[in-house]
Amino acid sequence: MTQPIAPPIRMISFGTLWRYGIGQVGGQVFRDAPATLLPIFMSTMLGVPPWMSGLAVIVPKLWLILCDPFVGAMSDRFNARWGRTPFLIAGAIITSIGFAAMFFVPVAKDPAVSAGLVSFLFFLASTGFSAFSVPYLALSSEVSADGHQRSRMIAARIIGAIVGVIAGIGLAQPLIGLFGGGMHAWRVTTLVLAALCLVTMLTTAATMHGRADCATAATPGEGMFRNILHALREPDFRWLTLTYLLQCISQGCSFTVVSFVFILCVGNVNLILPFVLMMSLGSLLSQPLWLALAKRWGNPACFLISNLGYILLSITAFWITPGDDVLLRLPFGEAISTQQAIVLVRALPLAIFNSGFLLFTLSMFTDTVNGAKVRSNNQLNEGVFSGIFTATEKLSFAIAPLLSGIVMSASGFSASTGGIQAQSASALTGILATYSLIPAGIMALSLLTFRQYRAATDRRTAAH
Repeated sequence: MTQPIAPPIRMISFGTLWRYGIGQVGGQVFRDAPATLLPIFMSTMLGVPPWMSGLAVIVPKLWLILCDPFVGAMSDRFNARWGRTPFLIAGAIITSIGFAAMFFVPVAKDPAVSAGLVSFLFFLASTGFSAFSVPYLALSSEVSADGHQRSRMIAARIIGAIVGVIAGIGLAQPLIGLFGGGMHAWRVTTLVLAALCLVTMLTTAATMHGRADCATAATPGEGMFRNILHALREPDFRWLTLTYLLQCISQGCSFTVVSFVFILCVGNVNLILPFVLMMSLGSLLSQPLWLALAKRWGNPACFLISNLGYILLSITAFWITPGDDVLLRLPFGEAISTQQAIVLVRALPLAIFNSGFLLFTLSMFTDTVNGAKVRSNNQLNEGVFSGIFTATEKLSFAIAPLLSGIVMSASGFSASTGGIQAQSASALTGILATYSLIPAGIMALSLLTFRQYRAATDRRTAAH
């Protein structure tokens, strides 16, 4: 009998990749804000102790464990009629307004009052971001039936994330310094970043048009809670989600203290921007390489390689020091020492490995979702899977600041209201451990859960 000829694979257009990827610019800015900006803002401008600032971040994130799967299920039902656009537009607007509002909280006599108000505003902004981020991730799963085309979508998302990192991490602290370093500087900077969130996220929301680019048809799920339980019964999805949770906690710990590291340990906050630019260069250059290697070796093998490289490089950061020599001067006149130059050079391979495991994690997520979709008779459930996955990410970026705050407080970090002040040697050690050793250990732990994911996928393959 003649085998049916498979339909040709439809290449995703550059326009689709661009329209999708730009949304992650604003998404990345908001994703990084709780981990990089809020802790230092609360600890140095509002006088909130690090442990309390971590608690202020984690409380809203706990709500998202319920909110994200619910939003995913609702967007699946909307998708069958109107696409995911209403969620994307509403989420973009609420996220941007909430982001700016968090940094307009005044100094209170009781730091707990300031922390509580920040936490409440973060709760509102995070709910809005849930409305955007969940259907946004779902789009990458439903855009094509071909795994390599979905990986191209994820690569476009990562390029958007690179721009978001440059803005949210690389430019934020220099802008705050440029505007004078006080409360006014923080507010002007965050207004700029909030405007960037609004424009980029709305661009995706207004141009992707829901499922217009989808290559496969699907039927709505039979019930929200039934679909959520169905997703959680998938063993490969459970283990991949747990792996992603640990990896995001690892990254979140580093993000939480990166500003402290450059100000207090590297000795020059102005090097954050060159560091981020080096990271961005490594991420951009590595995307075609990782995609080519994935076609040859597969996503799981490349995932392991990128993780091992990231772990080893993270450990080396524990010995960061300012240095007392002048090795060279950057184009804008900034003098850097040998130790500071090592920090910048190290950023290039670190970014290559970092972008690798992020690309392959999300690519394996889309593979898992599409496999579950086939087994459920093409039931439309990308939003439910995406909601659970994004809830995991947001939970991890709540756990990370809390964990980092506990370590910093235990190591003797002293909070203030007039900016960053000098810290003790033990406090500096705690900051470096939070930036390097703790993330490396958590990342290594994630390889154990990833082993269980591989076992689950192998059993499913053998059964078929």
